[in-house]
Amino acid sequence: MALTLAQLTAARDALMTARASGARRYRDQNGEEVEYRSDTEMARALAALDAEISAVTRRPPSTILFRTSKGL
Repeated sequence: MALTLAQLTAARDALMTARASGARRYRDQNGEEVEYRSDTEMARALAALDAEISAVTRRPPSTILFRTSKGL
């Protein structure tokens, strides 16, 4: 199931808040409790969320350039 941009952003905000407060455990939107072993693991989760957010917000190219030749 693909998450919406709002869900991804909310998850990222909650994880950022938990990381900034020094907590390694937090409760996500679904009520599940998540515990990370280290700050590095939290940073990886944030990077993954950032990648998903950028993939969702990425726009298709607005210009396509063709190069053709007669082969001469």
